[in-house]
Amino acid sequence: MAGGGLIVYPTDTVYGLGCDPRNPAAVERLFLAKGRGAKAVPVLCAGMAQAEEYVRLSPRALELARRYWPGALTIVAPLAKPVPERLHQGTEKLGVRVPGSTGCVRLIKKCGGALVGTSANISGMPASRTAEEAMRHLGPSVDLIIDGGRLGGIESTVVEVTDDDIIILRKGSIGVYDGEKRR
Repeated sequence: MAGGGLIVYPTDTVYGLGCDPRNPAAVERLFLAKGRGAKAVPVLCAGMAQAEEYVRLSPRALELARRYWPGALTIVAPLAKPVPERLHQGTEKLGVRVPGSTGCVRLIKKCGGALVGTSANISGMPASRTAEEAMRHLGPSVDLIIDGGRLGGIESTVVEVTDDDIIILRKGSIGVYDGEKRR
């Protein structure tokens, strides 16, 4: 992945489109392949330590991470270090998640501990649940597609944690209710 390649891989929810989140050229290539406009993309991490390399998790965010990771909860938090601006779209915040699939986590570890983890589809289209669907969406744009069979997951819940408030940005497979607000 360090060479700027794009991969499609099975996560614990749907197929992901990934690249090295530290490589600006790879990130740009991912946005072009997906046809994604000015919308941030998350980074999937091998564990809590890797997530904290990318973002600063407040005590409340840490509480959620300990409760729901590994799993289908993406936490948006302030950047801990610079990353390609396309990832966060100038917000200085990034969504991070530790997936609940051991195979996915093994892949992420082999790729240096973090992979971009946006859904493997053209923006606005349904998420890919099979490698074949991902191939139809993105085929010639990617370098590798890992077939993990049919995935039946629901996309992750995305929350932004500010101080003690939890703002639900996207409802998904995990319900987070304590102190939540809708935006």
